[in-house]
Amino acid sequence: MKVLRIVANIEAPDITPAKRFYEDILGLDLMMDLGWIVTFGANTSMKVQLSVASQGGSGTPVPDLSIEVDDLDAAFEAMTAAGVPIEYGPADEPWGVRRFYVRDPFDRLVNILVHKS
Repeated sequence: MKVLRIVANIEAPDITPAKRFYEDILGLDLMMDLGWIVTFGANTSMKVQLSVASQGGSGTPVPDLSIEVDDLDAAFEAMTAAGVPIEYGPADEPWGVRRFYVRDPFDRLVNILVHKS
């Protein structure tokens, strides 16, 4: 048996704020909308990955989600322009990533990151 995909599910009493955060600000595509569940994604190939952590690194809390982007400065600019408070960073971490934390509309801590070359 092989795991083909891992999907993050976020419980929310109202799913409408998800569109602004995940589609409008982060640029994900709306892949499915059944009224009670919406799915956002990107038509890219990703590795199957599940991280289990005792802390978030650099003294931070463990984020609920980590989203890797191709341009951290653009993501940071989009979040600040949308008025989303930055909870941590941007920070260059010793393990080779640059990142910042925000909270999504459902109070989930989201780690936005880019791997440094």
